[in-house]
Amino acid sequence: MAETMEWTGRTVEAALDAAASDLGCAASSLEYTVLEQPSRGFLGLIGRRDARIRVREIDTSASADLDAKDPSADMAELETRLGEEADETVTAAKPGASLAEQEVRARKFLEDVFAAMKIEVELQRSETEEGVLFQIEGESLGILIGKHGQTLDALQYLTNLAANRGVSGERLHVLLDIEGYRARREETLTRLAGHLAEKACRIGQEIHLEPMNRHERKIIHMALQDSRKVSTYSAGDEPRRYVVIVPRRRRRAEGSQRGRENE
Repeated sequence: MAETMEWTGRTVEAALDAAASDLGCAASSLEYTVLEQPSRGFLGLIGRRDARIRVREIDTSASADLDAKDPSADMAELETRLGEEADETVTAAKPGASLAEQEVRARKFLEDVFAAMKIEVELQRSETEEGVLFQIEGESLGILIGKHGQTLDALQYLTNLAANRGVSGERLHVLLDIEGYRARREETLTRLAGHLAEKACRIGQEIHLEPMNRHERKIIHMALQDSRKVSTYSAGDEPRRYVVIVPRRRRRAEGSQRGRENE
């Protein structure tokens, strides 16, 4: 995480559990520093103080059962290994390939990826307003999600590339999800946006979030678009583009200062 954050609780453990719940991850994936130990105060009432911890997330995407391999390295290797095969599939297709034909190529590409990774999965197809959704179901699929969904996003990108490259007509938009991960991630980002907006107001300074893809940046912007206390904007260049949360009071003050300087 680009920004460390603070949580409180009646005990250190309660504060850590709250952080894990808000961030949508396991407590074991968090590193924390105790800033204040809890105190019961006099008779449990006067001077009572909660525990306060500072938390940052650590990368636990690699695990023993995955042979300690980096998921992003898996995707880079798969992109190289399957690129030629995907190109051959697309080259053989007609420029006016129908959406149904594009979907067949997308499914075949995914099956080739999972076969190369020796992962057994089931693809559950459905249609959404955005396109065709393939829900990937199976066991121990963390390697297909990666940290903050980066591997899943890469796989989705490659699938769309395989389905649509060389197509001059209508293109199919393929969405990938794993056991509801997308919805959980959106909920996590929405909660995170609220916490960081409060922090930005509390400290009176803008907060830079970690780099995110366009979809996740949109979730942050939408979560705070109606806020009267903060505004947001995106900065940086792809793929390191990120969201900045700015307290409105500070922005107005800075604007007034700039106005006086320009007079």
